[in-house]
Amino acid sequence: MSLSPMNRRNAFKLLGLAAGASALAACAPSGSKSETSGDPLAENGVKNFNFTAWSLNEASTKDALTGLVDTYAGASGGKITTASYPYNDYLNQLLLQVRGGSLSGVVQLDVAWLATLAATGKLVDLGPLVAQGGYTDAAVGIGKAAGKQYGLPWTSAGIGLIGNSELLGRAGITAAPKTIDEFEQALRALKGLGGGVVPWAAMTKVDQLKDFIAWMWAFGSPVVENGKITVGDDASVEALIWYKKLYDEKLTAPDVNRFDARALFSQGKVGFYEDAIGGRGAVTKTAPDKELGSKLMPISRPVKASGDTPRHLAWGHALAVLQGEGSGAAAKFASTITSDPAYTAKWFKTAGLPPTTKAGLATSDVTSDAYIAAFTSTIGANTTPDPFWIYPKFAQIETALANAVQSALIGKAAPKEALATAKSQMDALTS
Repeated sequence: MSLSPMNRRNAFKLLGLAAGASALAACAPSGSKSETSGDPLAENGVKNFNFTAWSLNEASTKDALTGLVDTYAGASGGKITTASYPYNDYLNQLLLQVRGGSLSGVVQLDVAWLATLAATGKLVDLGPLVAQGGYTDAAVGIGKAAGKQYGLPWTSAGIGLIGNSELLGRAGITAAPKTIDEFEQALRALKGLGGGVVPWAAMTKVDQLKDFIAWMWAFGSPVVENGKITVGDDASVEALIWYKKLYDEKLTAPDVNRFDARALFSQGKVGFYEDAIGGRGAVTKTAPDKELGSKLMPISRPVKASGDTPRHLAWGHALAVLQGEGSGAAAKFASTITSDPAYTAKWFKTAGLPPTTKAGLATSDVTSDAYIAAFTSTIGANTTPDPFWIYPKFAQIETALANAVQSALIGKAAPKEALATAKSQMDALTS
């Protein structure tokens, strides 16, 4: 891959729970009464429901999503009451309200959280709505938990490296690094630019050090194999030794999470950082350089040996519906927002998040977007679910890993010792 310009969360702190408006309006539900009163997917004449989403809290998506909600509400004749929380607090807020029985309607979920919410027993099985949605098989998969379709896929991709093609070009990097050795060379070349450039805004703050999972994969560790955690094996230790080496050489920066990395990247001060596909909207919205979007360069994760297959952590959003009054109307909204071409096209145009339907992905707006095409082919094509999602206490397991990685980075423990401690803690959380 050349450097030609192209157009275009988070270790959790859980508490232990193991086209235009007219076109959109035409697609909204009529709200007619269903005769099947016992069916949670039946509207039963109820038009009002709640919608809770972190995307209503973020600057890059708030206006776009508010517009879709208002259009749908206006056309359906119902009232949609919205609520939002910052991403880092979002899951805890949901769990507290679901446990207390005070939350209903539609909730936006990171796909990592679906099993956790499903375990409350309060989610509606949306399986009957899948066939009519036209979703891709991969997208349908991210909405499943415990064998049921508790989520309708809203957007799906992976988390991978994004480069600033202008900075890379100034550093003499003429092609995307394919191996870890080539990646190191690129980072040193970027450091040579000076001027406060951070070669790689890697995750170094605990709240999002789960990114390190993909680098353990890159060095050959399975991380989890046959249901057993392998963290602390030779490959994962090698990965952490490497990660610390880059940190010590100041090829990465201390105390960086995704939001810090986006801010630095938007200022043109970062060569590489890691993000999901929606990161484009976040970094370009506040960038002084109005051409930054054309300089974003999705890159396959460098591999240890030429010929290895790159691997990326899966990423995506789903809409789930909680049991209770208005669940039928809420389910109709979730289905329409995630599958109706008018809504998915508008969401893509305003938020930059690709649809999850076959028809949506085939539209010219999507296929002609060089950034989306590059991201889906270099990163989205090689995604793997977080291996810790199979455990009820996955968030605490990831926190144990994140703490170990950071302790090694700041010199509190040697990499092997840090991962051995994490392994012991992680095993205790799976028993």
